[in-house]
Order: sequence, then structure tokens, then C-alpha cells
Amino acid sequence: MTVISDVTPSEKIAIVTGGNRGLGRSTILALAKDGVRTIFTYRVNRAEADRVVDEVAERGGRSIALPLDTSDIAKFDAFAQSVGEALSELGADRFDYLVNNAGTSHHNSIEQTTEEELDALYHVHFKGVFFLTQKLLPLIRDGGRIVNVSSGLTRIIVPGSAAYGAMKGAVEVLTRYMAKELGPRSIAVNVVAPGAIATDFSGGMVRDDPDLARRVAEMTALGRVGQPDDIGPMVASLLSEANRWVNAQRIEVSGGMSI
Repeated sequence: MTVISDVTPSEKIAIVTGGNRGLGRSTILALAKDGVRTIFTYRVNRAEADRVVDEVAERGGRSIALPLDTSDIAKFDAFAQSVGEALSELGADRFDYLVNNAGTSHHNSIEQTTEEELDALYHVHFKGVFFLTQKLLPLIRDGGRIVNVSSGLTRIIVPGSAAYGAMKGAVEVLTRYMAKELGPRSIAVNVVAPGAIATDFSGGMVRDDPDLARRVAEMTALGRVGQPDDIGPMVASLLSEANRWVNAQRIEVSGGMSI
């Protein structure tokens, strides 16, 4: 079955997890530029989330912020109900795009990583993505799109990133399975793997450490570290009709790191 959406860009709605800063914020603002309305999650910082809502409004768009800890699977039923209410507020009963972006960082050797650390990564980066997507599937339109966010660290091996990279590797495999199983609904599923980006992720280490930024730039073909706006517009473009035939792909957005 082929599904070509008859919903205009200004009527489309995206859900973005972890949208209050960094790559999520950049994605939301890029979607707003394309006329796509958003529902996004934040974990604790309501003030940051409100600023994103205001930025979208200044661009003539509409965005709604909802609290969610993506590691707390027990809260997903209540979140799905909140999504339904937000959709009603936007005059809709379905959404079009899901971006599984929320995440946490981790830096520790295989030798020193604890069970608690590994479990925390698993709950956010794999179990949360799996079950949140499952919970929202009844609300996503046929012909919609899903983008999961991975990491360049699934290809670029950096000691101390084994646990994090392995969880993101699991998300990449999950993406291909999602694409296969959701194909009958004409839902395309892809995974975006950013390289080193200058955000507050990992305590802002790439953004705030000039020596690390220099080393990253030296190993990158385009000669600099990535910025959030190198990623958000790319994700937005992947959700657009122009890329409707891209499916089950891992797309690294790293400026050519370690090639």
C-alpha cells in the first residue's frame, strides 16, 4: 500500500523528545521554518522549554512542551494521553513525525563501568526509545516518518565510550526492524548519527574545551567541530516529502570525522 500524505506542511505535527536544548531545539526551530508544528518533551528545565516555545512563536509557529523522563517507562501511558490532549489543542487527532532525540552521556572504561551506569543508559537510549515508539504508534499517521538519533561513536571508536556506543548501536539495529515492520503503514524510519557537536551534552566538553575542539577539527574533513544547526535542519529535511523514499538508513552527520 502506498500512502502519499494529503496533509499540508502547515498542518503537519512532529513529536521531538529532548527538545528544550541542543539538537532537539535546533530540530524544532528548523521544523518551524518549514511550517511544521511540534510537541516536544523536556525532563526538568521548564524555563528552557518555555524559551523554545517562545522562539517558535516568534517565527510564526506553534509548539507545545510536555514533561517526560524517557527512562520512566511507567509514565508512558500518561504521556500518550497528554499527547492526545496536545493534539486536540492543535486541532488534530494524529501526528506525522517522531524524533527520538532525548539522551544522556556517559564516559567510562569497560573495566570501570558499573551495572547501574549501564542500566541507566539502557533505560534512556534503548528501552525508552523502543517503548515510547510502541506507545505512540496508534497516534502516528500512516505515511509518517520516524527518526532515531544515534551517534558517530557507533563507527568512530573512542575509548571510554563503549557502553554509550553499544546502546546507540542497538538503536541503529532497531531502526531497521522498525522500517521493516512499519513498512505496511508506509512509515519510513531512519537513524541520524551526529559527530562531535558543540552543545552542553557531556558537560559541554566539545563546546568548552578548546584543546578537544582543536583535536576534533583536525580529525574532521571539513576542519571544524559540528554545531547544533548542522544537525537540526538535516533532521527536518529527512522528515520532508523530498526524502520520502529514504528508509532504513544510517545517516552520519559528522563533517567527515575519521575518514
